[in-house]
Amino acid sequence: MIGGEIGGGAHDRDGGPRPAGDEGAAATASPTPRSRRRAEIRAMFKSNVSSRLKVDRIMVGGITACAIIAIVPLFWILGQLIVGGAPALSIDFFTKEPGAIGAGTINIGPAIQGTIIIIGLSSLIGIPIGIGAGVYLSEVGSGSRLAKQMRFLLDVFMEVPSIVLGLFAFLAIVLLLGHFSIWAGAFALSLIMFPIVARATEEQLKMVPWTYREAGTALGLKKATIAFRIVLATAKRGLLTGILLSVSRIGGETAPLIMTILGSSQFFSSLDAPMDALPLRIWRFSLLPYEEARLAGWGAALVLVIIILAIHVGVRYYFQGRRGGGGIGANGGRRSRKGLLANTRGGSA
Repeated sequence: MIGGEIGGGAHDRDGGPRPAGDEGAAATASPTPRSRRRAEIRAMFKSNVSSRLKVDRIMVGGITACAIIAIVPLFWILGQLIVGGAPALSIDFFTKEPGAIGAGTINIGPAIQGTIIIIGLSSLIGIPIGIGAGVYLSEVGSGSRLAKQMRFLLDVFMEVPSIVLGLFAFLAIVLLLGHFSIWAGAFALSLIMFPIVARATEEQLKMVPWTYREAGTALGLKKATIAFRIVLATAKRGLLTGILLSVSRIGGETAPLIMTILGSSQFFSSLDAPMDALPLRIWRFSLLPYEEARLAGWGAALVLVIIILAIHVGVRYYFQGRRGGGGIGANGGRRSRKGLLANTRGGSA
């Protein structure tokens, strides 16, 4: 008895000894449906693990190949620009007026100046309108009938050929004023720019969590303050991407400029006068059968790419690197929160 108690023989729940046959019956009992399902999954995984790994390798290889195919043309174009345009670069090429063809003095100083001016003026017109339209579509009338019609019209606007918009600017401004001008070119390019900015703004604002808006409402802020001080600040990264995309789009447009600013060999004199631009100058160089014109065209194309790249790097560094890239939690968060708390005193929902 003592040995049996010390050995801890099999007992049932009531404390009595368990029959010896019960242990074998429990071990050979039929598995539950869950255990059978687990066994089936394990067997299936063991049977097709090799094929799944092969499919994974194939998909990873295909995606990598697609990325390489997308990157190679970019580097090829940059390489061609550097090889073809670098020999034309010089101080005179950047700073002086175009000389006579055949005299070896082809320069693009006015074209560089005109490109910077027209990109800046177009941005001043197109970016505020695009951001305002995007805020309306996302924050004010997101579900209204007018917003749906605006989205449709913006999508159509983005698909309209640029030469059609240039023709519209020619009829609306050039013929009305009676002369070519930088204003006409900036107006034509802003028509290309603002639909891109508007749609990008709307999509980025939709990605901001709704709790941010509710927090602003709980603080007693006005709807405009919530939209411009909280939601826009949070979606700053995406807004910059849309704006820079639109800048890149208008930076290389030629057809609208042919019918609006016409071109000039002189430096800037007035916004109401014709002006040169790099896309327009490259197009004119391509029409000339001279080797030096071809070399100058490659150099102008390289300078245009450098200008667009400098705008991208400078804007991203200024707004994301030095000032922080987020919204409320960025480096300027303290100032934003102080301004928001100050607005709660006089604001209302």
